[in-house]
Amino acid sequence: MTALQRFIAASGMTNLADGVAVVAWGWIASLLTRDALLVALVPVALRLPWALFALPAGVVTDRVDRRRLILAMDGVRALAFLGAAIALGLALPLAPAPAQGVSAPALYAALVAAAFVVGGAEVFRDNAAQTMLPALVPPERLERANGQLWSAELLTNALIGPVLGAFLIGLWLPLGFGLNALAYGLALLMVAGLAGRFRATRRDRPGWRAEIGEGLAFLRGLPLLRTLAWTTGFWNLFHQMIVIGVVLHAQENLGLSAEAYGLTLAGGAVGGIAGSLLGERIARALGPVRTMQWMLAASGPCFIAMALAPGPWTLGLAFAAMEFSGFVWNVVSVSTRQRLIPDALLGRVNSLYRLLAWGMMPLGLVLSGVVVSLGATFLPRESALLLPFWGAGLGSLAVTAVVWGAIRRGFAGISR
Repeated sequence: MTALQRFIAASGMTNLADGVAVVAWGWIASLLTRDALLVALVPVALRLPWALFALPAGVVTDRVDRRRLILAMDGVRALAFLGAAIALGLALPLAPAPAQGVSAPALYAALVAAAFVVGGAEVFRDNAAQTMLPALVPPERLERANGQLWSAELLTNALIGPVLGAFLIGLWLPLGFGLNALAYGLALLMVAGLAGRFRATRRDRPGWRAEIGEGLAFLRGLPLLRTLAWTTGFWNLFHQMIVIGVVLHAQENLGLSAEAYGLTLAGGAVGGIAGSLLGERIARALGPVRTMQWMLAASGPCFIAMALAPGPWTLGLAFAAMEFSGFVWNVVSVSTRQRLIPDALLGRVNSLYRLLAWGMMPLGLVLSGVVVSLGATFLPRESALLLPFWGAGLGSLAVTAVVWGAIRRGFAGISR
């Protein structure tokens, strides 16, 4: 097994755990409360660390051995999931979920705390992993390597993981978290066997503030990177708006079981895998500018189609189309970023980029809960549950109109 294959296998294992958790976080929170805002706070705790720790993660990534940082963070996530599984097991059987408040406050607090720890470790781990990939393949193979990496991640995270998570939750609730500790342990063994140099070459260490300033200066100097960061941030905000909305919509409007809900999410994985594997070919055929413009333009109609989907099959198809366009965008966007940023700055610039791109996720989750709660005051609940989809769709179309020309000008700037 080559170093790249081992790296991809380890990422697939951790993403299998994350895929199981995709179903577990929201579904178990919905068993403790029917309040959309309180349900949203659990994944908010998972995503909030991106806004809090992205900058320190960039400095740390450029200072330490990136392989060892990945090992440490996977160990932290394994312990957090194990703690959540134990807390859930001790709280069984669960009382019926109230419309307001939570049925088991201690368990709810434990879930929020575990989500925050997992999210914090993910910030450091993912930043280190994305900066490691250019050390494993030459620059001209980055699109292909990223496509292979994401297809493996999607296969486990969004296709196998949600289905397995739904099955485990149906079998026994704590299994939704307990399996993750084992998956992270196996990933640790795979990453531990990687050989090579994974520390950025740098002689001087001017201090944290100066180091972050260097990364910020580089990002400011490339309009294309700034445009891609903000665009990805708003797309992630809109995507997170539907994350909680789709849980309650699937349960209350469509009447789906946990197993059916997991299969619906799997439709998105199929689209994402196709986008990851075909992204390189599409970019070569259309060019990076038109590829990114049209993939972004496709997102708005996909979000709106979710609100109009009458059943699980059509909802799954809308998810597939959305993820296809999103991952073709990612193949071009991330490969461009990895190619443009020097290795000594890669961790810091990458963290600044992801602060903009991922730091808006918690806002999207909160907006989802707020929109549903406010909408329910003047609309039937079944209609209020669809508002996040409409908001995400219209917002995505507006962003597309704003950045359409900026994407073209940004690529023209780097080609001079």
